[in-house]
Amino acid sequence: MKQYDVIIIGGGAAGFFAAINIGELYPNLNIAILERGKDVLGKVKVSGGGRCNVTHAEFVPQELTSYYPRGEKELLGPFHTFMTGDTMEWFENRGVPLKIEEDGRIFPTSNNSQTIIDCFLNEANKYNVEVLTNQSVTSFSPIKDQWEVVTKSNQFSAKKIIVATGSNPKIWSFLQQLGHTIVKPVPSLFTFNINDNRIKDIPGVVAQNVTVKVIGTKLESSGPLLITHWGMSAPAILKLSAFGALELAKKDYKFNIEVNFINQDVEDALSNLKMFKQDLSKKTVLKSAQFDMPKRLWQTLVLAAGITEETRWADLNKSQLDDLAHQLTTAIFKVDGKSTFKEEFVTAGGIDLKEVNFKNYQSKLHNNLYFAGEIINVDALTGGFNFQNAWTGAYIVAKNIEA
Repeated sequence: MKQYDVIIIGGGAAGFFAAINIGELYPNLNIAILERGKDVLGKVKVSGGGRCNVTHAEFVPQELTSYYPRGEKELLGPFHTFMTGDTMEWFENRGVPLKIEEDGRIFPTSNNSQTIIDCFLNEANKYNVEVLTNQSVTSFSPIKDQWEVVTKSNQFSAKKIIVATGSNPKIWSFLQQLGHTIVKPVPSLFTFNINDNRIKDIPGVVAQNVTVKVIGTKLESSGPLLITHWGMSAPAILKLSAFGALELAKKDYKFNIEVNFINQDVEDALSNLKMFKQDLSKKTVLKSAQFDMPKRLWQTLVLAAGITEETRWADLNKSQLDDLAHQLTTAIFKVDGKSTFKEEFVTAGGIDLKEVNFKNYQSKLHNNLYFAGEIINVDALTGGFNFQNAWTGAYIVAKNIEA
């Protein structure tokens, strides 16, 4: 049986970040990473479309926590210890320059996730971290003052273990056997499947300033909305999917949404339409898009309001004006199912937050058992926030591992 000071289960972002920081802070410790697959850092490789969105340009802890549907309260303290600015400094000090894009996402200037992977592998090597692949863990348990970790091919023991396996049901099951409560995982970032004639022929259209409500709930969000081949996506939808993850799962992803495409109420929209009727009287309604709306979206909503291609503004009757105002501000769409958002498959669920000490990320049930990353019931919106959670938790574990 091979003995280590620290064993990290999981060779992903959180696992490597913990190992490297432990190696730097405590060079006397023997550290091993156990990875079940043949390659490490797989999620890092594909994240951000292969560019690795390492964090997000939000530099106030309180503001940063607002992007976490689960974990908002718990992360406030940890973000005061290690957050976005620290992440940027950490990478840049190790020869990985970063850049902030217009939407706030932060990437390596190389635009290549391999830059991050190479940095991690080099740093792990520098601090003599043993990286052992093809080590699928079959059990781990406390024996006296040690942890025994069994894989399909080996047995290990360590004074301390860090579990950083992300959303891994098998590892969650082992933790349940140790007395931990696992919040059942449900998808957190997903797009809405909608089969509706109004959007069927206009995939690729983006409406910029849209408000979406889930009817019968308090769920509401605003932002850009993208019409896709299967329905709707982009931040306005993804925010709803994240903050409504549990509620929408209970509905089996079948519900109605109300979409306000122009962020005006019906009365204001109607008032503006009456003004356009006067000012644009001789123009056809279909060909004169208003409210800064994409032309194709405007046209499909005009037709849905019962207005023909030839109808001029002057010819609109009260009923047509009213129908168009409602299509623009209170359009109802039936959602029937969900689709995964790109490669950003994120789940809500994991170790109950009440069972983790967020001062050091140690289990409240077992000494010398630590957690980092998505194994805990913390998840975030897309844009680098899930990685920031991983870096923060892993750094705090590293800092406290010898305390």
